[in-house]
Amino acid sequence: QVQLVESGGGLVQAGGSLRLSCAASGRTFSSYDMGWIRQAPGKEREFVAGIRWTGSTISTYYGNFVRGRFIVSKDSAKNTVYLQMNNLAPDDTAVYYCSASTSVSGHYDYKTHDYWGQGTQVTVSS
Repeated sequence: QVQLVESGGGLVQAGGSLRLSCAASGRTFSSYDMGWIRQAPGKEREFVAGIRWTGSTISTYYGNFVRGRFIVSKDSAKNTVYLQMNNLAPDDTAVYYCSASTSVSGHYDYKTHDYWGQGTQVTVSS
């Protein structure tokens, strides 16, 4: 089992920045996928960013709307994945969830992730 705990959400003005953290605990694996997915009220879940770690390589993925504003990274020593969000806009307001999969194969697809955190609220005021 893997437990995921998000933190770092909050209220920020448009143009500001936030860094979200996702701390993973439980079993450790040599390779895994992790991701950030968000859901705004009345909208479907939307892929934000993801990272694939295979022990020797790291790959990152971003949703089309990110346009260079967000950066996903990891700290293996802390079993933590981060999402640095810059130049935030009111449309970025949502609950941001962390997800993970220890089955790493094929194309990256957050919909196959089997571990999810409780989410952290991000609110961007205009």
